[in-house]
Amino acid sequence: MGLFDQSLLNDGVKKREVFGWSTYDFANSGYTTVVLTAVYNAYFVSVIAENSPSATLLWTLLIAVSSLIVMLTMPMIGAHADRHAAKKRLLLISTAGCVFSTIGLGLAGRGELWGAGLAVIVSNCCYSYGESLIAAFLPELARRESLGRVSGWGWAFGYFGGMLSLGLSLAYVLHAQAAGIPATEFVPITMYITAGIYALAAAPTFVLLRERTVPNAALPKASGLAPLWASWQRARAYPEFLRFLACGTSYQAGISVVIALAAVYAEQALGFKQAQTMALVFLVNIASAVGAFGFGYFQDRVGHKHALAITLGGWVVMVSMAYLAQGPGLFWVAAVIAGLCMGSSQSCGRALAGSFAPPASLGEFFGLWTFATRLAAIIGPLSYGLITWISGGNHRLAILGTGLFFVIGWLILRGIDMERGMARATR
Repeated sequence: MGLFDQSLLNDGVKKREVFGWSTYDFANSGYTTVVLTAVYNAYFVSVIAENSPSATLLWTLLIAVSSLIVMLTMPMIGAHADRHAAKKRLLLISTAGCVFSTIGLGLAGRGELWGAGLAVIVSNCCYSYGESLIAAFLPELARRESLGRVSGWGWAFGYFGGMLSLGLSLAYVLHAQAAGIPATEFVPITMYITAGIYALAAAPTFVLLRERTVPNAALPKASGLAPLWASWQRARAYPEFLRFLACGTSYQAGISVVIALAAVYAEQALGFKQAQTMALVFLVNIASAVGAFGFGYFQDRVGHKHALAITLGGWVVMVSMAYLAQGPGLFWVAAVIAGLCMGSSQSCGRALAGSFAPPASLGEFFGLWTFATRLAAIIGPLSYGLITWISGGNHRLAILGTGLFFVIGWLILRGIDMERGMARATR
């Protein structure tokens, strides 16, 4: 079976729709790659927060605040999307919000904590909303036995989008550094590059992707925090889905550390420079694309659960190598392993959530999945920030502690019954 094989798709779904769906992963990957992973996190610590003792903790607090906002609001947004058949419309709004606030990141200068902090919170919230809404289209497009492959297509394509944004940014940074231009001038340009690619690459999604759900007034109205509580109450009828949320919260906490703090670790613990860090993350994206695409097929063959268990083992190896690295060599190897595990574990997570979610409530249940991943984005980076703050800047101790999240996730995963969860979702 070839790429975008029609037999993997639900009846009535065209290949061009899957392409349009995949282009959104291509579009938004630049935000995580350039803003959260390669450039702006380290820039925030060293320039915006002026390397203060609490700079790393402050960055993790901003990520935590935005994640908390998403946790409390995404289930309500998902329920609203299901009731009004509004996934596509809300996706457009969140996309515009992330694009404009990413531009806002570039407008904040040295010491401007309030402006930069607000832009970080808004952009990360809007990115997270878009990530959840686009994921909710997956079970509408792919057959249940093909969720892993189709999810893998999207993630793999997405990493190429991240490489495009990062590659163009790296080219500009190298040119700027050669010309003696300071970071306060060239980093803002990388934000504008990222925002522009996000906007342009997302356009095919809104042209090609169909909104298949129909308005359903019988679903509960979304107001305040009541939908969040109601969503959790309804999810109690799907125990394997809830177990997977616990598993996902744990291992995603570890992944959130890598996304939000890899560049900070490379700079603070190993002395990497800006261009070195960007080149490292570019390599990670190549490995992530390979991992997402290859594991997409692998997980449909061996099962999502077994494939995810393998990647969690890989994450433990990666964290151990990062802790032991005394120079760039071993850390580059760890980065490649992180990339392979990143693509595969993210793809597995989306496919497993789709396997356990009831078809009539995709927006709502993917809202709960987003709740779990945003909770992870609070727990993981904050734990790292607190360890560095308490230990007087010991980044090695902080990265070692990150490995516990992957071990706990693996232990919870062992107790998940795939057959029972998938059967319950299709009743």
